[in-house]
Amino acid sequence: MLLGDTCTRGCMFCAVKTDQKPPEPDPFEPFKTADAVAKWGVDYIVLTSVDRDDIADGGAGHFATTVELMKHKKPELLVECLVSDFRGDEASVETLAKSGLDVYAHNVETVERLQKFVRDSRAGYWQSINTLKHAKEVKPDLYTKTSLMLGLGESDEEVIQTMKDLRSVDVDVVTFGQYLRPTENHLSVVEYVKPEKFEHFKKVGEEMGFKYVASGPLVR
Repeated sequence: MLLGDTCTRGCMFCAVKTDQKPPEPDPFEPFKTADAVAKWGVDYIVLTSVDRDDIADGGAGHFATTVELMKHKKPELLVECLVSDFRGDEASVETLAKSGLDVYAHNVETVERLQKFVRDSRAGYWQSINTLKHAKEVKPDLYTKTSLMLGLGESDEEVIQTMKDLRSVDVDVVTFGQYLRPTENHLSVVEYVKPEKFEHFKKVGEEMGFKYVASGPLVR
């Protein structure tokens, strides 16, 4: 996890601590991260972070530098970056998309109707989808990925429409998991979705043309 442990947003499903002015990022973190990952001997790594709306590029440059350093140390390493929407800023999306990463991931989290109840007001359904779209436009061979939580009150039709919207911008990978309430101060679980329903969405997604669909109660 890059860029600290304090988020500038306050989504109603997330228990990460928040502050409008978190501590400044460690400028040496990309170097430390690349060194550590190289020593671990792994073949696939996922980098993620909190939202950093207080940084001009949302932290895209920090991510890009980290990816570039890791690829320099181990060119065969596969790198996935699970990132914020960068406030919809296409320049930030492009910076990361062209950094050498293999999978550009950003989560839409829920269906369009529930966005305003689930996510911070600075996030948005189409803002998220458009970041995935732009990443693919600037780097067509880049894999794009997103995730949704189920059990927040969405309908089957809304989930399927979301998959259609994602495929319309050529998203490659989608995952579905059960929403679990982190504390009493967060959104309540509306439904514990049955495994059969998760399997249904997996089948529908595969038929739509997603390259990979992971769907189950413990998937995230």
